[in-house]
Order: sequence, then C-alpha cells, then structure tokens
Amino acid sequence: MPTSLTIRRPDDWHLHLRDGVMMAGILPETTRHFARAIIMPNLVPPVVTAAQALAYRDRILAALPKGAKFTPLMTLYLTEETDPQDVAKAYASGLVHAVKLYPAGATTNSASGVSDFNKVAHVLDKMSEIGMPLCMHGEVTDPDIDIFDREAVFIDRVLDPIRRANPDLRVVMEHITTSQGVDYAREGGENLAATITTHHLIINRNHILVGGLKPHYYCLPVAKRESHRLALRTAATSGNETFFLGTDSAPHIDALKEHACGCAGCFTATNTMSCLAEVFEQEHALDRLEAFTSLNGPAFYHLPPNETHLTLTKGEPVAYLQKINTPDGPVTVFDPGFPLHWHVST
Repeated sequence: MPTSLTIRRPDDWHLHLRDGVMMAGILPETTRHFARAIIMPNLVPPVVTAAQALAYRDRILAALPKGAKFTPLMTLYLTEETDPQDVAKAYASGLVHAVKLYPAGATTNSASGVSDFNKVAHVLDKMSEIGMPLCMHGEVTDPDIDIFDREAVFIDRVLDPIRRANPDLRVVMEHITTSQGVDYAREGGENLAATITTHHLIINRNHILVGGLKPHYYCLPVAKRESHRLALRTAATSGNETFFLGTDSAPHIDALKEHACGCAGCFTATNTMSCLAEVFEQEHALDRLEAFTSLNGPAFYHLPPNETHLTLTKGEPVAYLQKINTPDGPVTVFDPGFPLHWHVST
C-alpha cells in the first residue's frame, strides 16, 4: 500500500456555509483543502433569486481567510413561485450553477420547498432546455412513510416520474444513503449523477442509536442499515463517474445538537479528506480517490478539474480540532470512530 498520494485539489459538491458569524467561523475548515463548493441556498430567508445569490456570494468572498483561494458555486432554492426566466439569466451569467429542490419539510430550513411538483414543471422544462443541473434532496415527507424508507419511495414516486417526463433534465441525486439510490444512479445515464457524503460512508444507524443517542451522528437523510452503507462504499470507491463527493457538511452549535429536538447535520469539513483516505485505503481503492473527490464532479458540472494539487501522507495519527469555536458557540467536528493516519498538505 502507498504511504503518499498526490491528487488534484478536491471540490465539495454539497456544502452548507450558513451566514454571518457562523459562516466566518467555519469557512476556513473548507477552504483549507477544497478549491470550490456547491453552496446550499437554505438560509433564512432562502436564496431564491439571482440578486440574492450574488449578495450571498459576496458575503462568502468577504469572509474568506487571508490568502485563501476558494470559489463558491452558487445555487438557487426552488419554490413554487420560482421564475424560470430569472433562473435562466442566473445560469447564463455564470453566477449560479444549479437549482436546489427541497421537498417542503424534508430537512433544515426547507419549509419554503416544493409540495406540489406540478407547480415547478415549467422551471424544470427551462432548466432542461438550457442544460442547468437540478440538485435534489431525495426524500418524501409523507407522515405515513417510515423515515428509513423515504429515499427509496422518493425515487419511485417523484424522481423517476420527473425524469421520464423530462429525460433531458440533468439531475444530481444528493447525499444518497441507500442501495436503491446507488442502483438507480448507476443505471441513470449521462444526465444523472449522485453525491455521497463522508459520514454516510462511515456510519450506519446503529452508530446513532446503540448505547445511547449520539446527536452528532444524527443527519438527514438519516444513516441507514449496514447493507446500505456498504453499497455506498462500493459505489464511491468504484471509480464510476456517476458518483462524486458532496460532504453535506452542516454546522450546528452544540447547544442545538445536544437538545431535546436536536438539529440534523454532521460537520465534516475539517477532516473529510483524512477520513476518505482511510475509507479508500480500507477498500483497496486509493488510486480512485482522485476520481471521487476531484474529477467526476467537475465533469458532470462541465467545469475543468483544478490545476492545483494536494498531497496525503500516511503517518502518526492526525490531530484535528474536536470543536470549532465560533462566535455563535462551539461546533463539534465529526468523529469517525477510528484513528485517522492520512495527513493533508496543499
């Protein structure tokens, strides 16, 4: 097994930066290793217009650490009132790279999302026409559907009908968590891709629930059975261009995670690359890490891979901050549950 690996600098194709002092506190954890990221628009209020996306991008750039080279790739939050012409202009300008679809009530700050998918058909038609990607949070929110089944049901009830009605629509199945998601993405053709998170490659639902409730492993979509985790690992380490990294790194202060109604999200920006190197080494696939983190995503988004590189070197256990202190309060960094030996240098 190699003890050193140099790859093109990676990108994160699903990232939550929040806003204000929280953003300033956690942004360095991403810019240290990642060159670009697809920025989620679920602020309060959400980012629904090109003007709002521009203002948010400017706030991100103003908060960058000194000397950081990082490009935020902006998205728009899809609502039932979204103007397809505004979407098209934003995409043509190069400012906005995708539209994000949240089923209403599916996850953090998704109340403004879509309840009636027929009401956004005209937006999807326009996106198909111009080749603009749609990033989908793939869960139904029906109260009669078990939370562990929401992704599989979404594929059957929502995603597949949308794609059959509009086969030219370019879709990213975000943060897939099931073998059904893996299978559907793998067979979906060139207009379909899927992101996989760091934490879903490492934890299953037992990590959340066995031996006491572990709030810092609680996320949405929730981690599933071990068989699903193994399917995700097989997909991520396969080299298949359909699959690429979207960390879904989502900061919440400890007071809101360790709470009677705790927030969903794992904060993985700090140690994702070390975690992934361990996972890919365990799967005897270190030679495919670059494809997953640095090549497949840019290819789907029609962007060039990064010119710069980073090097991972195996050695003594990596020391990383267990908590990131922000003006809002501490944010706990994801604990993979095993030592990390791959050090990252840019």
